[in-house]
Amino acid sequence: MENNSSRALSISGATRLYAVVGDPVAQVRAPSLLNPLFAALGLNSVLFPVHVRPDAFAEVFQGLRKTDNLDGILVTIPHKAAALGLADEVSPAAAASGAVNALRREPDGRWTGENFDGIGFVTGLTEAGHRPEGMRVTVVGSGGAGSAIAAALLSAGVARVSLYDPDTGRLDALVARLDAYWPGRAEGTRTPVFTDADLVVNATPLGMRADDPLPFDPRDLPPRCVVADVIMKPRETGLLRAAAALGHPVLYGAPMLDHQLDLYRTFFRLVEAVEAVEAVEPVEAGEAVAPEGTGQ
Repeated sequence: MENNSSRALSISGATRLYAVVGDPVAQVRAPSLLNPLFAALGLNSVLFPVHVRPDAFAEVFQGLRKTDNLDGILVTIPHKAAALGLADEVSPAAAASGAVNALRREPDGRWTGENFDGIGFVTGLTEAGHRPEGMRVTVVGSGGAGSAIAAALLSAGVARVSLYDPDTGRLDALVARLDAYWPGRAEGTRTPVFTDADLVVNATPLGMRADDPLPFDPRDLPPRCVVADVIMKPRETGLLRAAAALGHPVLYGAPMLDHQLDLYRTFFRLVEAVEAVEAVEPVEAGEAVAPEGTGQ
């Protein structure tokens, strides 16, 4: 099939839709990654951002799932935990983390939830030369991203994950879920534990805005501790800038998403979609286009 990147800009009545839902959404990179992928595959599909406040998320989600030409939903801050409860079924990885960041419409109309944040983060960490096996890790933030990262790190063999979140109810629930899968290797703390950490992860939204305070003081970290941030825009957050100035290796947020592209390709069954497009004769595709002035 001809690779036509301009196809992503050609929206028609037959275009299949994908949404990325968050609050805010101005920082999301998913459209700039997924739309070129759709175009490269020759699919008449588009991913668009949807800005939804937390108090409206359930209502908007129910509307989206009833949209017949919507095939998938990506979920970002702060809705990943809420999305878990709205999916019809979820993967073991999503259940362990208590959050989903991708949902797929099934042929029967049900929605399946998955979480790729954790494996995307671990892949980026490993490719940066930091192997997780045996690491002692502190994760600040137990929301959707933090919970997924904690679960993936435990699965990858870290020795211990210490989690901190001022929302103690959410924190305790996450530790209980993780302990069911990896007994004795996850702990919740009322203050962040940095003393012997090999890796510290900011999994909070702090750093998205220029006037945000630092989520923690990098001067409290042990020497050469790796500092990672899940925030993708700006690329260099205040935390990473301060940590690098103190000599800490840093890990940017973008690789967590970049390494999810192949996972999305499989999860959303894009290969099958390409095969379905290729099976349609060109004349059939032409006949499906309404004459000018007859459509909406």
